Amino acid sequence: MHHQLSKGQNAPLTAPEVIVAVTVAAPADLSALLVTDTGTVRGDHDFVFYNQPAGPGVRLQPGLSGQPASLAVTFADIPPVISQVRAVITLDDTASQFGRHPAPVAQLRDRAGNLLFEYRIDGLDTESIVIALDLYRRQGTWKVRAVGQGYAGGFAALVTDHGVTVDDAPTPTPAVTGTAPTMTAPPPVGHHAGNGATAGLHTPPAPTAASATEQLDRLPIDMRKRLDLRKKQVAVSLTKHGAEHLKARVILVLDASGSMTKLYTKGIVAGVVERMAAVAAHLDDDGTMQAFTFASNSARLPDLDIGDLPEWIRLHVRVGQMKLFGRGKGGTLEPGQIDMNTVGVSNEEQKVIADVRAMVRADPQPVPTLVLFFSDGGVYRNREIEEQLRAAVPEPIFWQFVGLGRAGFGILEKFDTLTGRLVDNVGFFSVDKIDTIPDNELYDRLLSEFPSWVTGARRHRIID
Repeated sequence: MHHQLSKGQNAPLTAPEVIVAVTVAAPADLSALLVTDTGTVRGDHDFVFYNQPAGPGVRLQPGLSGQPASLAVTFADIPPVISQVRAVITLDDTASQFGRHPAPVAQLRDRAGNLLFEYRIDGLDTESIVIALDLYRRQGTWKVRAVGQGYAGGFAALVTDHGVTVDDAPTPTPAVTGTAPTMTAPPPVGHHAGNGATAGLHTPPAPTAASATEQLDRLPIDMRKRLDLRKKQVAVSLTKHGAEHLKARVILVLDASGSMTKLYTKGIVAGVVERMAAVAAHLDDDGTMQAFTFASNSARLPDLDIGDLPEWIRLHVRVGQMKLFGRGKGGTLEPGQIDMNTVGVSNEEQKVIADVRAMVRADPQPVPTLVLFFSDGGVYRNREIEEQLRAAVPEPIFWQFVGLGRAGFGILEKFDTLTGRLVDNVGFFSVDKIDTIPDNELYDRLLSEFPSWVTGARRHRIID
């Protein structure tokens, strides 16, 4: 028989391992803070969430269908310096409030699945985050406490309470010589519809574009030489597939979730952008590339003119340094820069996929679109991603996903075997250290499926 807890009530725990699960009427996540006697965390490793699913003695595991993942806690593996494990529920929609939904319920079970305690978290109103339960150490034994402490201030309020500071992570910038180039203005920001698509998206009038060759002439000489060599390698890779004359619009999508921070600070993402610029310089006659960044939300970046590459990387290849639940406020934004606080830290690939589709519909081109999508994994919105990409089959878009590292890529790894599509509109491969992959190998893998999709799309009259 289980016990019903009320707010503030505590009870002893005798089980060596327990499972914390929650039932929430709105999309939400369950995470854990490992807290010391001072009420603070020691660092990022004391935060267990979807992008960092294991910590000392605590790990995430799949939850009930349609509900957040649960927390498995092994008390013997928790370091002595940790006195509390705080189970935190976070609404996916940061603009929402618990008061708009039925009260969430937290349950504590033993390893065999027997229900030990249950706590209905009543009384929540404007909060979007709530500490549901505390598992805490008292005189050598572990106990559970029903907390129910909500935060209307969201991540910032919770983080402050636990002694966490946040700051922006600078992005290494390539050396720039000469006068700073003029940047293309970003498009107006649309509001996001429920499915992640940008409602009311307006594409700005296209400026008069220079040719790709003229664009390259504006670059610093060392970068120009690298791009020229890489353009030739792109041509070689396409020729291998009989697509030497193929032209396309290129759209770059960059994961800016919290787990990507090291790849940004080490300059690896900047290197990826430079290498993808060569693809756009070859495939797109005017040498431009559209770009998006995403995490919890999607944001369109200013268009990249190849000649502006060093300055574009400095301004736009950036991610807020993740410190547990949030990003830093950062300094003053330069013209065209995205406030990364609005982008968030989690993985919502389906939102940016929807926004790319909306942009392509709003701005049709006489050539197909190649989307180069880079992510370090942590994919968990499998159903929503599959729905978006299946819906995109009759559209003139090929989606080339590149996984950075060895994290889980979910449904993206399975698209090659998914049936029921008129054409295979998705490619995927992953690399452990993309900065060590030679250009010829990277471009061969990146462009191996696009030409065959073009052939199939023409056969089915998806493209001309």
